[in-house]
Amino acid sequence: MNQVLLLQNQDKLLLTKQGEWSDGRDAGCLFRTEHKDEALNQMVEANSKDYTLRIHMLTCDVNERRVPQLKDEDLPPLGMNSIKPEVEVEVEVEVEAEGEVEVDAEALDPEVIEEDSEI
Repeated sequence: MNQVLLLQNQDKLLLTKQGEWSDGRDAGCLFRTEHKDEALNQMVEANSKDYTLRIHMLTCDVNERRVPQLKDEDLPPLGMNSIKPEVEVEVEVEVEAEGEVEVDAEALDPEVIEEDSEI
């Protein structure tokens, strides 16, 4: 059986062909390559977009259709979502006649934002 390289981050999410992070349950859409240099290039590209990622190469067997056969221990726990929820933030801005801008500092306080958002 042939092997391919996949890219996995610290949350056990796998890189897709579109450059997004997925739980890997749909193995057909995952980025995969047989060449270590291509995997390394893709790893550097993904890290340049988000420096907080800790990416490693995962070697995986493929079936006759060349779809990666992932082991259960290589997948994140069920319910782990690759899409992070967006938080809406409202900021009040007042412009005075002289052109000075006044921003409501309480609206920018991270504690207030966390209290107002329900995730």
